[in-house]
Amino acid sequence: MSTKPYIRLEKDNAAVLLVDHQTGLCSLVRDIEPDKFKNNVLALTDLAKYFQLPTILTTSFEDGPNGPLMPEIKDSFPDAPYIARPGQINAWDNEDFVKAVKASGRKQLIIAGIVTEVCVAFPALAAIEEGFEVFVVTDASGTFDPFTRHSAWGRMAAAGAQLMTWFGVACELHRDWRNDVEGLARLLADHIPDYANLISSHDSASSNPSP
Repeated sequence: MSTKPYIRLEKDNAAVLLVDHQTGLCSLVRDIEPDKFKNNVLALTDLAKYFQLPTILTTSFEDGPNGPLMPEIKDSFPDAPYIARPGQINAWDNEDFVKAVKASGRKQLIIAGIVTEVCVAFPALAAIEEGFEVFVVTDASGTFDPFTRHSAWGRMAAAGAQLMTWFGVACELHRDWRNDVEGLARLLADHIPDYANLISSHDSASSNPSP
């Protein structure tokens, strides 16, 4: 059995691609609860801002039933490249999108979107073919059902994509708690209720040490 080397995310070499997180397409996501899914997507946007990663937004046929980009994402990145594709299903088939990706100068692409086996898988596979290292954020991507999701994951993983969660992405980029304890703790606590409880307990103990 062949093994592949451990390729770690590097914050100075990574960019985030948010593909088709559109209000209409959100209604198709059935493999994860709606509230959890939205939380995960916003966690990914927050970590992209926290680590100051170049972020590229794109939508597909947004004047049709797919709908506009989630407003929270658009508001989070007012100055980011925004490519409203007129019809291309695969974002990599859009010249402006590919130009924006390459203009970032980054070789590691963190990708999430709706739906997983199309809007995520197609550009992920195309980017791998062009020599990029691709990291798919599984819990910030959604689709119809678990069967469809696993089919997509298997196809991308077989091609060399790394499958991660937003929490894993954040921790791998951060490397060491000592880089910024409060910053990482706040990022995690904002999106993981149990972690917020942990931080509150720690803060309370720290401010009231035992005699």
